[in-house]
Amino acid sequence: MQLWVGLGNPGPQYAMNRHNVGFMAVDVMADMHGFGPVQKKFSGWLQEGRIGNEKILLLKPATFMNESGRSVGEAMRFYKLAPEQLTVWHDELDLAPFKVKVKQGGGHAGHNGLRSIDQHCGAEFRRVRLGIGHPGHKDRVHGYVLGNYAKAEQDDLADMLGAVAAEADWLAAGDDARFMNDVALRQQG
Repeated sequence: MQLWVGLGNPGPQYAMNRHNVGFMAVDVMADMHGFGPVQKKFSGWLQEGRIGNEKILLLKPATFMNESGRSVGEAMRFYKLAPEQLTVWHDELDLAPFKVKVKQGGGHAGHNGLRSIDQHCGAEFRRVRLGIGHPGHKDRVHGYVLGNYAKAEQDDLADMLGAVAAEADWLAAGDDARFMNDVALRQQG
């Protein structure tokens, strides 16, 4: 069993924020792979299903980004999961928009959701970094990540979300390199 967590903030006013791309990815995967109904659990929204041959739990913490680790920690303890069974989907300033990279462990690079999960679960979990680009100056970061995707970005966003959901079997099977490669190929097509 694996726990895949999409990071974001709850509430309709945040739905299209760049910071919520983790929520978006989890929603598209749940739809594409026919996951079960949403259950309110672990201070969040949980769905159960299968991707490839793996049982996957999809979790969207409802705690707001800065407290995501509370929700993730509850789920990890309940299911007795190790950090290697955790994958976190999040927005990444240091990647070009719509690029997708997978990384095992590492720092939080100022991302409050990752910082919170590090504190509650340790840092040795897998991260799916969904590129949002950088606004150019650190003073503009807060408004940028909490800003909505522009109309001109909608098609690229949909392509990226569709690609990660379609290729998620590789990630579930532990083939991170194949997942990244096949997502990139889909985005070129």
